Amino acid sequence: MNQFLTRRIFILIPIMSILKVIFKPLKVFASSFASDEEWKLSQEEWKNRLSPEVYYILREEGTERAFSSNLNNEKRKGTFHCAGCDLPLFSSDAKFDSGTGWPSFWEPIQGSVATKVDFKLIVPRTEYHCSRCGGHQGHVFNDGPRPTGKRYCNNGLALKFVLE
Repeated sequence: MNQFLTRRIFILIPIMSILKVIFKPLKVFASSFASDEEWKLSQEEWKNRLSPEVYYILREEGTERAFSSNLNNEKRKGTFHCAGCDLPLFSSDAKFDSGTGWPSFWEPIQGSVATKVDFKLIVPRTEYHCSRCGGHQGHVFNDGPRPTGKRYCNNGLALKFVLE
């Protein structure tokens, strides 16, 4: 008998299929609520403001392909702003190369991001978003450098870089 066709596999496949149906992630249309009345826009208004790719990330909590963002290699002095509302989120001083393929930061600008728990992969993760417009930015992990030990792993399309 083939080594891959064991009883364990025949049992796991139906169980995983059932779990996938039970825990099927729901499609979301805004990663979080905007804290500023000016940025409480309808889906249609957001679609008119953003490219389809940026809309997918900011408003539907999408993720871009790793190593696809030019901002991953950005080394100049400046500030990374939310691509949805232009709120400054990260200083270039807090950026580091995490090797993950996404722009990573060890600390956001004070008050610029808010967090919530994300269960889309069943395992809970901490998602963060722009505190002004609610646009999804990425996830924060506890494997970053000192002094915070945090890694804010950001979608490059959710950011725009502003030179100092």
